[in-house]
Amino acid sequence: MVGNTVGLIALALGWRRSIWTWPAQFLSGVILVGAYASAHLSGGVGKQLLVIGVALWGWRLWSNGKQQAQDGSIAVRFATWKERGVLLGGTAVGTLAVGALFAAVPDLSWNPWPDAYIFVGTLAAMVAQARGLVEFWFAWLLVDVVGVPLAFSSGLAFSGLVYVIYLALVLWGMRDWWLRSRTVSSESSQPVMEGAPA
Repeated sequence: MVGNTVGLIALALGWRRSIWTWPAQFLSGVILVGAYASAHLSGGVGKQLLVIGVALWGWRLWSNGKQQAQDGSIAVRFATWKERGVLLGGTAVGTLAVGALFAAVPDLSWNPWPDAYIFVGTLAAMVAQARGLVEFWFAWLLVDVVGVPLAFSSGLAFSGLVYVIYLALVLWGMRDWWLRSRTVSSESSQPVMEGAPA
């Protein structure tokens, strides 16, 4: 419960384009590693270690200012078609590979294919977020479409509730980043006035 709650806070911070989203995601991962380890769920531990790794990478990327806009906030934009292709292709291949692994080693997951889809989709969303891509929210939306009914049908009411709240945050955050990317695009396309500083 604590790990999932911190994960919700991380998503809300991501919506606000706050760099604190990454320490929150890191902390959520650490808490969930402890929870899975205490329950002897090695698959869950392994998945959260990967999430922690991506969180550290995103934290470093945003800390170095590589995604910074002129006003000091995190710059957001839509992905290029090439980036979308890489994200979609990587997610599809990753889901097939992880799903096959989970199916071959039942101890890693009790529901291999949906679990693989959610896990790889989460990583794809985090990678897109680290790069400041609006598609980050679409990836989360696709994860929620499977995660919400799966959690409730599996009797995991708290996790299902968390996914419902995720869904609300995703829709809100998607709108915010979408509008933000349009504002940045229109500002960058404005002609520079003669005599004005470039």
